[in-house]
Amino acid sequence: MHPTIHARATPDKPAYVLARSGEVVTYRELDQRSNRCAHMLRSRGVERGRAIALLQVNDRWFHEPCWAAERAGLYYTPLSTHLTADEIEYIATDCGAEVLIASHELADVASALVGRLPRVHTWLMTGGVAPGFESYESAVADQPDTPLPDECEGQDMLYSSGTTGHPKGIRLPLPDRAIGDPHPMVLGLTQGFWQVTADDVYLSPAPLYHSAPLRCTMAMQRIGATSVIMEKFDPEEALGLIARHRVTLSQWVPTMFVRLLRLSADTRGRYDLSSHRLAVHAAAPCPIPVKEQMIEWWGAILYEYYAATEANGSTSISSDEWLAHPGSVGQPQHCRVHIVGDDGQELAPGEIGTVYFEGGARFDYHNDPDKTSRSYTREGWSTVGDMGRVDDEGYLYLTDRKAHMIITGGVNVYPQEAENLLVTHPKVNDVAVIGVPNEEFGEEVKAVVQPMDISAAGPALERELLDWCRAHLSPVKCPRSVDFEASLPRAESGKLYKRLLRDRYWKGHQTQIV
Repeated sequence: MHPTIHARATPDKPAYVLARSGEVVTYRELDQRSNRCAHMLRSRGVERGRAIALLQVNDRWFHEPCWAAERAGLYYTPLSTHLTADEIEYIATDCGAEVLIASHELADVASALVGRLPRVHTWLMTGGVAPGFESYESAVADQPDTPLPDECEGQDMLYSSGTTGHPKGIRLPLPDRAIGDPHPMVLGLTQGFWQVTADDVYLSPAPLYHSAPLRCTMAMQRIGATSVIMEKFDPEEALGLIARHRVTLSQWVPTMFVRLLRLSADTRGRYDLSSHRLAVHAAAPCPIPVKEQMIEWWGAILYEYYAATEANGSTSISSDEWLAHPGSVGQPQHCRVHIVGDDGQELAPGEIGTVYFEGGARFDYHNDPDKTSRSYTREGWSTVGDMGRVDDEGYLYLTDRKAHMIITGGVNVYPQEAENLLVTHPKVNDVAVIGVPNEEFGEEVKAVVQPMDISAAGPALERELLDWCRAHLSPVKCPRSVDFEASLPRAESGKLYKRLLRDRYWKGHQTQIV
């Protein structure tokens, strides 16, 4: 259960293939390159338990430093390529990164970080160089391609936004196991409903900085399977890749299904998908009509799971189960689900409350012990704040988001960052940022603004506020539209009743899910 094992057994087998360039990285190459990177990191003084940050696009280099960290006992934090320099600065500082490895394609934002990360002592860039960076390829070229003498397992440290608006690092303990020993996630993929073997070909259509694509491609490389990695998602290209590479399993978010279904019948019928035995989806609830159409098209090969980056528990559901329980995200796997009311008491089936897991992994939010403590009950059950209910058979249905979180195209967006920015605009008196229905993305971000002067409300002010957001936030966090109100619904205590605003836009929907 490690690429170094497959490098010895099947050295010329593709570990992964880049979809558009067609570049192949074999298990021998992945093994040698990740060893060189691990030695380089050690030579720069990055010892076990330290951290590195990765600002990389989907390319041939992405997995090298990940596996180097996994071989050197390091924490590694992939960063979203859509973040601004300010947002990256916060995460890279918070995770304690000593090394930043960036893609030349992202040189503009990467260069803006130079001098702003005092703990970073090594600045590396793949595919070219920019001021303040040295060539990654040159830095690793003369390093040994054999394992470190103190080789030990590392751990990803991913960030999940919090309701305060600041992302929170999810820090799990470094694994206490030898290189190649059974990995819990890999055991789940090989022995659970995935039934993955080294003969499988896995299509990864999403950005690798997301938790699921990252962890699943890494798991495939532990198993010895081949991954086909899309540099950017395109629906027809995805179908072509399934046919050309005889893809057996894949993972998606519902937005991708929407785009696939918008292809013409002629286009859909052009590709042989007969090798495709399993299509997994997660990250956001799938609209019932969309999933019905996908099952009708692809057959009963869709499997859904619900889990968080915190890895505190999960559920899953097959196509046949889902058709009998439409809208459900399944039954718990190796854990228990509890639905808890505001009074802390467990609720009966059918009642809506906060979803808690019992028996999952213990997690901590890095540098935020209060948030960690609030995530647990006295019984030790944990939550990430999602709302839902269970039926009499124990199937879980999600009915709302973490607090006020917005999920747009499978990406989690917390509104407070945009709210905190907009409220500083001189023409804004009060603001609420909410998720409203969007047929393609599930939800889109909307700002509801109480202007200082209601007579100023209109298209000109809307454009000004949207430009203000785009100048300071990554695009995914920016509102796509602004509505204006004479006043927002607040209690005397100052609490904003966002649900009253959201209900206006979600009227006619049974849940806060399109």
